[in-house]
Amino acid sequence: MGEKKVAIVMGSKSDSAVAQKAESILEEFGVGFETAVISAHRNPNKIKKFALTLEEKGYGVVVAIAGLAAHLPGVVASMTVLPVIGVPADGGPLKGQDALYSIVQMPPGIPVATVGIGNARNAALLAIEILATADDSLRAKMIEYRKQFGDDAA
Repeated sequence: MGEKKVAIVMGSKSDSAVAQKAESILEEFGVGFETAVISAHRNPNKIKKFALTLEEKGYGVVVAIAGLAAHLPGVVASMTVLPVIGVPADGGPLKGQDALYSIVQMPPGIPVATVGIGNARNAALLAIEILATADDSLRAKMIEYRKQFGDDAA
């Protein structure tokens, strides 16, 4: 069936610096990924097509980066059973707090894992951990990575 990839989607090109944090971790681990810019508000048909074709394109996890009202992670999660990790972007007048509350407060039945504001690095690490449950090689890389945090980290 092949190795699963990570889809990174952001609501605006202005979130590219946040996405780069996830991309660099995925590259470090050798995990395939693709990044897209799709606004849930401006392009509802495009985000629907994106979400409904994730599995057939070989994705195993989605990292969704969004700021302000931050509907993107929830919209994607409502259309797929793949794990979705929301990353609140750190822009806007509230510096990402509005996005954090929007993403973390999903209604029952449609979960979105949420990391800290702007912390796409942790989102990528969580995506890798999820993929590693079915990939022993990736699991070994994660164990090795964790050793840098202390002798009891892994």
